[in-house]
Amino acid sequence: MHILHVLGASPNFLKVAPVMAALRRRSVRQTLVYTGSHDDVSMADGILRELRVATPDENLGVGSGTHAHQTAQILMGMERSLQQWRPDLVLVYGDSDAALAASLAASKSGLPVGHVEAGLRSGDRGMPDEINRVVTDCLASWHFTPSEDADENLLTEGVEPSSIKRVGNVTIDTLVQLMPRIQPRPLLEMFGLMNGSGPKPYVLVTLHTPDTLDDERALDRILEALTEIVTDIPVVFPVHPRTRARMKDHQLQFSGLLLTQPLTYLQFIGLLRHATVVITDSGGTQEETTYLGVPCLTVRENTDRPITAHLGTNTVIGSELDSLRLHVSNILSGRGKRGSVPPLWDGLAAERIADCLVGAR
Repeated sequence: MHILHVLGASPNFLKVAPVMAALRRRSVRQTLVYTGSHDDVSMADGILRELRVATPDENLGVGSGTHAHQTAQILMGMERSLQQWRPDLVLVYGDSDAALAASLAASKSGLPVGHVEAGLRSGDRGMPDEINRVVTDCLASWHFTPSEDADENLLTEGVEPSSIKRVGNVTIDTLVQLMPRIQPRPLLEMFGLMNGSGPKPYVLVTLHTPDTLDDERALDRILEALTEIVTDIPVVFPVHPRTRARMKDHQLQFSGLLLTQPLTYLQFIGLLRHATVVITDSGGTQEETTYLGVPCLTVRENTDRPITAHLGTNTVIGSELDSLRLHVSNILSGRGKRGSVPPLWDGLAAERIADCLVGAR
């Protein structure tokens, strides 16, 4: 059996790493193709080093561009790649343009597709990521889901029940595996967030999705609220390159925030683990805070990880100033949301995926 993994956005290396390791233990031949369609190549290199994942076998070098441009370039590149590597199965991850284009190329080549993180839905068809999720699931033969709600979404859409395999969350697999290597103290000391008994209270912020960045008023409102929140508690904000560019282009005003360059995954999780509250627009961060029991405020109108709000520590609050300030105040007063870890988020999701695929040979 020869499995070809396709990744577009660098955060998905967190998802592919445990799956490749599990398949390697079962002596499965594997090829890793990176489309290069994200504008964070340096971040991808850093993630690869921390995860100890080998350099991709092929980089399509698509680069940044509109969704139509990226999808078209990936589709053409994947057609050539599939002819070269001749896999038996293509595995795609998440909701990127790469997942959509690779699934389409594989399907037109008569190859089965497995979708890791299948079934997630925000309910907002105005989001390009939602379209990617829906179409990828329509094309997939294997649907590896992280939670019960994802199963229900697929069944509602008419997906063949036997193709749905609830395996858990592969991002949590990586988090569990890397926990022993997390050493947050040096970074906390550098930021002045340590006292004699341990970390001081602080807020951790991450903002980088198109929903936030494409709406100048939304980002401005969030920054204004953070400027007020920082009078009560330190706010640490690792700034993604796209976010920094948007803040500069629109000359957005803020003060008092502890801005940093993008952190490595281990550094970020070290800060997240000890944060009093995390403010985010990232689906992955919603999952990580739920697993670690850290209160999370999602500054979006919806989420494609509703399980983190139903069972976990996440609260979806939109981007209004008063709502953000009120929720932070409640958490600082000890009234933060206490959640639980969803079933099968136990660090073994990749093993279940590998068992399914190897058992089907």
